[in-house]
Amino acid sequence: MSESVTYPRVVLVTGAAGGMGAAHATALAARGVHVCVADVADASAVIGEIEAAGGSASAHELDVADPAAWTRVVDEIAGARGELGGLVNNAGISRRLEFLDTPDDVWELTMRINLFGPFYGMKAVTPLMRDSGGGSIVNISSISGQIGYFSPAYSSSKWGLTGLSKSAAGNFAKWNIRVNSVHPGLVGTALLGGADAFVKAAVDSIPMNRMATPAEITDAVLHLLSDRSTYMTGSELTVDGGLVSNGLYHRIIEETGDLS
Repeated sequence: MSESVTYPRVVLVTGAAGGMGAAHATALAARGVHVCVADVADASAVIGEIEAAGGSASAHELDVADPAAWTRVVDEIAGARGELGGLVNNAGISRRLEFLDTPDDVWELTMRINLFGPFYGMKAVTPLMRDSGGGSIVNISSISGQIGYFSPAYSSSKWGLTGLSKSAAGNFAKWNIRVNSVHPGLVGTALLGGADAFVKAAVDSIPMNRMATPAEITDAVLHLLSDRSTYMTGSELTVDGGLVSNGLYHRIIEETGDLS
């Protein structure tokens, strides 16, 4: 007989109106979690899907780059639910621009959403999570936050989020709040739309020879939110089909066939 897995009763997911965020939200709701679906976009479709399946969810308009918006959303959750046990900082943007082609406004917007947003979010939710008895924060970083990536805005924001996660983990451990980062490789979402050549070349370097599905990233998020990871904090969980660890030589051998 398998042991049961316990999740927080209430979890806030940002960028949850579509893509990976929607996958995280629906999976959590299917496990009995009340999901606070936060996004700048209309989340009614995700809310409808969750409720049609018998789950519980609430919609919250949230611009993650606005600290006041975070305060408002946390107040909404505190008033309606009285507790918060999990946060998934999933909202993010990507701009595939090389260093000298990156304008200042793209740099600033990417940093504000991908790095400032999680900082504001963790700062806003921590008092409620502390008063709820602790919980788990999952920050969606990237393998671009572990290796040198050609796009300076995206890479810097994700490297920053990796470090921010570790800093928060040390700060929040005394309140039984765990903070970990998930580092997806290529995932089949709209974020890669229009990048067919880029995707094909990248897949050729992945030992598992395919992109991840959103559900496979969700599995990692679920693990970090659950009581199956109670001694994990400040950790980086890489979900990339072996790209970071083995992609270079995998590609060399595939192209040359030379093992000498």
